[in-house]
Amino acid sequence: MANVKIWIHAVWGTKNHKRVLTKDIRQQLFQHIREHGKEKGIYVDFISGEMDHVHCLLALNADMSIAKTMQFIKGESAHWANTKKLMNQKLDWANEYFAVSVSESMIEKVRDYIKNQEEHHKRTTFKNEHEEFMKKYGFEHQG
Repeated sequence: MANVKIWIHAVWGTKNHKRVLTKDIRQQLFQHIREHGKEKGIYVDFISGEMDHVHCLLALNADMSIAKTMQFIKGESAHWANTKKLMNQKLDWANEYFAVSVSESMIEKVRDYIKNQEEHHKRTTFKNEHEEFMKKYGFEHQG
């Protein structure tokens, strides 16, 4: 048996940056993502977000790829929200997402960052945050 734990900080947004994730909707959605993820072997350590995006600290195991995990989390959560009519409109996630590995020594710092999303976004937009991530992690240099 392989013993694998790869920490990932993943960020994804709503389609067209629609600000539809009210606090109540986020609480229900995040609880569902945690519970359903656990059923599927996806360990969601911490999840939070704002009206138009989500931050999630999760751990991959030996059987998971980032692409498969993100496809599952985004697709399944949107399907659940739409089936439950959680919102007055259909929940659609944007196709793209951001994901980086996190070392064990940085877990607490990432948790704190995710935990403080509401406060953080009083000072900056998701667009600016996204641009900062792209620069910080060198994504602008990828083809």
